[in-house]
Amino acid sequence: MPLNHLPACSCSDCHQNEISRAEKELHLKLSENSRRDFLKKAGRLGLGLGIGGGLIAGPTAASAMDEEDAVLRLHEMQRSKAVQNNKASILTILHTADIHSQLLTHDEFFIENGKEVYKKRGGFAVLKTMINSLRNQNPANTLVIDGGDCFQGGGVAALTEGRAIVPLMNNIGYDIMLPGNWEVVYGKEMMMKDMFGYNGVKVCANMFHDTKDAQHEDLIFPPYYIKYIAGIKIGFIGYNDPLTPKRQSPAYSNGIRFAFPEENIQRYIRLLKEYEKCDMVFLLTHMGLAQQIGLSNKPETMGADYILGADTHERVRKPIEGKYARVTEPGAFGSFIAKLDIVVEKGVVKDRSYQLLDVDPYKYKEDAEMKLLVTKAREPYKKELDKVIGKTKTPLLRYYVMETPMDNFITDAIMWKFKPDIALSNGFRFCPPLVPDAKKGYAEITKDYLWSMLPVDSEAKKGIITGRQLWDWMEKELHNAFAKDPAKRFGGWVVRFNGMQVNFTIDRELGKRVNWIKVNGLAVDFNKEYSFVACEREGDPDTTICRVEGVDEPTRLGYTLHRVIEEYLAKHSPIAPKMEDRCTATDAPHNLLTQLMGYGYEFR
Repeated sequence: MPLNHLPACSCSDCHQNEISRAEKELHLKLSENSRRDFLKKAGRLGLGLGIGGGLIAGPTAASAMDEEDAVLRLHEMQRSKAVQNNKASILTILHTADIHSQLLTHDEFFIENGKEVYKKRGGFAVLKTMINSLRNQNPANTLVIDGGDCFQGGGVAALTEGRAIVPLMNNIGYDIMLPGNWEVVYGKEMMMKDMFGYNGVKVCANMFHDTKDAQHEDLIFPPYYIKYIAGIKIGFIGYNDPLTPKRQSPAYSNGIRFAFPEENIQRYIRLLKEYEKCDMVFLLTHMGLAQQIGLSNKPETMGADYILGADTHERVRKPIEGKYARVTEPGAFGSFIAKLDIVVEKGVVKDRSYQLLDVDPYKYKEDAEMKLLVTKAREPYKKELDKVIGKTKTPLLRYYVMETPMDNFITDAIMWKFKPDIALSNGFRFCPPLVPDAKKGYAEITKDYLWSMLPVDSEAKKGIITGRQLWDWMEKELHNAFAKDPAKRFGGWVVRFNGMQVNFTIDRELGKRVNWIKVNGLAVDFNKEYSFVACEREGDPDTTICRVEGVDEPTRLGYTLHRVIEEYLAKHSPIAPKMEDRCTATDAPHNLLTQLMGYGYEFR
């Protein structure tokens, strides 16, 4: 007798059926013969050229508006005769990404008049109020979209494998969702349960089931979505970072095959434009700003209007003009919403306006329903998460590309505990700042904040490498962050360390960037062996630690990084980490905030 499943069942069989239904629905409109004919005609284009320049330099966007002009333009659009007389409509797209499970209002970092400034921003209850307010301004023609990395990055998310975050996103009412590189952190099955728990449409055209029987068409999610809105037909195609299995623990992506967008992006754009007759095509991507601009300059994206990007937490305040598409990215942690308004008259785009808006708790009150949902989500773990494990007298910050106070603190703790020659930590981007209270002179570090700093409580692992290995590995890590071809960039920012100093030049080729490395104050000796400690990455070979390959004497140390941090704080709190020139470049400031230069862009 077959089992009777509940409507909300989350078993793998039901999710597989849901995926199968989605795939069937996706191709229902195309007869098999016409579909085959179309795909044969569409084919694939060759790879385009990457952008030159180590920091990805480019021209200023010709049609970019400053923020004041964007506001004025929007007001003019709303007051136009065509809109007032209902002869034209305004399409509004609200875009968030990289929320990283930051449930509560938190400290946020800004650059104003060349100075660092901190403000309170974000929080799910504030985010919901703001989205509702913006949606109510244009209720019939507003879409709310998230670009991924949502259910990883905080304590509640980690302790529930993302499940507690899904109802919160559903309560906001997102229309379209894209998986990000960290959506795989709990494994393929949990990713599918979490993603298919969303009420909104899921899209991703480059994540496939990696099984012996899988064919090229076995996508995990529908590749695109079509919507009639504001008098036009628009299409969305989704792309996650194809290098996800390399940039984090390989085991997370078991059972998933990733493809580069160039493999099918032109096929889907042409399908939407030529067969489905879409008036506009949006690419919803989670690949990083430099990579997305690189993609926008490739002929494969011809026919796309916008790349709504994510991953590097960049704050694009003006759409960046690529050769074939405009590129945006909406910051991170629920601190910002990107708002794109497009005037449509008789099916034709007449005008457009774009703003990056702060999720400001002083402007928008907390939504009572969401506040209660967040409280309930935290309740089973509240006592543990709110436990104070230490204090800091200086801001904990992770926005800088080359070195950060937060990661200096983490590698200080590793060095103190295990006393290797070198302590390493990955160049993570997630985790908002933590700023000392002006009156108290310190900020409390909680277990919840520890989960934000290190959402995966990995085991510490020790190994031995030569100076030659260290140098070659550093060259590869710098290439991951600053490759001239954006498609070859992956991972977070530059790897973090204690016990060594590195000086390099960004605008050089692979193998020629490093100028010098010092270990314990002395020039690195290529023939000498050095001990180092970093975190274990599940799925790596035993002789690989933190992407360092061919390690001798690999040893798991029986301590997780959380335990190391807590013991360090118990001994050394209050801490006061700062920038120490552990990592410097000849052609960039020590507080570099982005990989991208030019295109009218600055991080602030």
